[in-house]
Amino acid sequence: MSLHLDVPVLHGTLVRLEKLSGHHADQLAAAADDDRSAFGFTWVPHGKAGAGQYVRTQLGRAQNGELVPFAQVRIADGRAVGSTSYFNFRSLPGSAAPFAVEIGFTWLATSAQGSGINLEAKLLLLTHAFERLGVARVDFKTDARNERSRRAIAGLGARFEGVLRSFGPSWAPGEEGRLRDCAMYSVIAPDWSACENQLLERLERLGRPGDASVDPRAGRSSRR
Repeated sequence: MSLHLDVPVLHGTLVRLEKLSGHHADQLAAAADDDRSAFGFTWVPHGKAGAGQYVRTQLGRAQNGELVPFAQVRIADGRAVGSTSYFNFRSLPGSAAPFAVEIGFTWLATSAQGSGINLEAKLLLLTHAFERLGVARVDFKTDARNERSRRAIAGLGARFEGVLRSFGPSWAPGEEGRLRDCAMYSVIAPDWSACENQLLERLERLGRPGDASVDPRAGRSSRR
């Protein structure tokens, strides 16, 4: 297996990112069906059958080397409350090492949104991408109509690069087979230090002083 596909468990204090597997399916089904009001533009499984198919699809793509899918496991109760992935690895000719990767296929249970889990998950993924894989660029994209997602991506410190028209499949209900305009964002290597500090500061504001359970630095291995 290529080294960039062999990602270890990424440990935070709010969330643990572990390789997606079949045993996550039931918990993901419960997480997805708790409240679907925030999933208007996102591919999120529905019901136990849908969650099982979702996991099988993502694992099939992982087997083909297309992506690295994770379950987002909430530390507080050990339950899978969403999923996210590395995908679209890009390498220069003659090199097996990627210079760029995209983070996407991300969703969280409504109950986990606004808790800091998304922020910490992105911090873990960006840290691994820049400091372990050594990429020069991390991409994010979302449906151009999804203002909530766009605000969340911009809040990570990613830079808006424009809208690509009819760039990918729409995940909006009733738009099966149609294309969507995609809002594109990126973090590049020179941005990473400032982006990391911004994420850490936001996570610290969510926590309570002196409470290690919400200290984003607690439990994180040395990165350098």
